Amino acid sequence: MTRYEPAIDLEAIAAIDVHVHIEVDAHGHASLPDDLVEAASKYFSADGPRPDLDSVAAYYRERRMAAVVFTVDAETQLGHEPVSSEEIAEGAARNNDVLIPFGSVDPRRADAVDRVKRLIDDHGVRGFKFHPTVQGFDPSDERYYPIYETLQGAGVVALFHTGQTGIGAGMRGGRGLRLGLSNPMLLDGVAADFGDLQIIMAHPSVPWQDEAISVATHKHNTWIDLSGWSPKYFPESLVRAANSYLRSRILFGSDFPLLTPDRWMKDAEAGALFKPEVLPGIVKDNAARLLGLGA
Repeated sequence: MTRYEPAIDLEAIAAIDVHVHIEVDAHGHASLPDDLVEAASKYFSADGPRPDLDSVAAYYRERRMAAVVFTVDAETQLGHEPVSSEEIAEGAARNNDVLIPFGSVDPRRADAVDRVKRLIDDHGVRGFKFHPTVQGFDPSDERYYPIYETLQGAGVVALFHTGQTGIGAGMRGGRGLRLGLSNPMLLDGVAADFGDLQIIMAHPSVPWQDEAISVATHKHNTWIDLSGWSPKYFPESLVRAANSYLRSRILFGSDFPLLTPDRWMKDAEAGALFKPEVLPGIVKDNAARLLGLGA
């Protein structure tokens, strides 16, 4: 087992994509059950290849980009074994010039805290991905506070899906998944009670964009990533905040492979959404500071 240590040359890369999914492992095992994969492909009009980790590394290396990679462990909610976070961390260690591993632990497991500690101590993950809707948990519930306490103590990042999701869309009852669990306002109390825990609110938080901006404005240990939507669809309020008072805590993310960094960059440039003096921070410098790269 090789523990991850970053070897990213910040001068050599153009961007850091903080939101990249590893959807299949080296053996072809998918991160979601077949019915959810099919429904998500229909929702996103995307049925292209889902590359394994080494292929993802090659893709980003070609583009002179680094990428934060993760899966989502929702075994309790979905009854499906996730892609291994341990294998993702080991793969990132093989590709530590371009990849940064985040772990994922099902928060509803009795041994969640122990799993978090092992991924940090033994594998060197730099953060954790949570998807409250898919994992079926209320992130504001204090029963999950021991997880946040562990993350804060270790100085690693907590990245939460916020807003609507294509996972379960169009299925009967949305396959039982509840959108309200991904309202970013549920993270306000977490940010208040864990003031040193750095929290990323992922995606334009439709339909709760104003809530996400409010939390980020008030709690300076929170960040917003711009993944999952083409920039041409970003709410005007988000673009305005990114260009001004939240400029130091806005992060580039694609949601690869569903949305590629190529398309994100192309659409952002075509719309001239971000001020020239702001863009370097969004695409690279803010993430480098958050993740402690180059320090």
